[in-house]
Amino acid sequence: MELTVSTPAILFSTVSLLMIAFTNRFLAIASLIRDLHEKFRTNPDSVYVAQIQNLHRRLFLIRNMQIISILSLLLSAICMLVIFQGSQPAARWLFVSALLLQIVALGISVVEISISINALKIELSDIEHELTYPSLEATRERFFSRRNKKQK
Repeated sequence: MELTVSTPAILFSTVSLLMIAFTNRFLAIASLIRDLHEKFRTNPDSVYVAQIQNLHRRLFLIRNMQIISILSLLLSAICMLVIFQGSQPAARWLFVSALLLQIVALGISVVEISISINALKIELSDIEHELTYPSLEATRERFFSRRNKKQK
């Protein structure tokens, strides 16, 4: 398979969009940490410390996602230069490496999202008894009863 310059260029738009998403996450979490830090200063509570630790871990993951994505982008740019020089084996190696780095960044993103979801579950655990979720069976019955009424 021969790579053309447009092949590694595909990663530029993908990585750019992911970097925007990662940066937005980073900024939102940094803002939350500042707010929680201020709350902790006025009311020292261990709950704030636990939340800040969780957010700090997420910031670490997001920073790693950003670094890995930037490395992926850098390898894509180098790959384009190598294609111009006519070295297909090196270009393939660089392109595959860039793709693998992007896969790693997305994998870290999945971990960060799961940590975020777990933190929200802990946050909502004290009001869980007040939350009512319709059962799957009740949802199915409502869906099919509406559907049957429309067909008649």
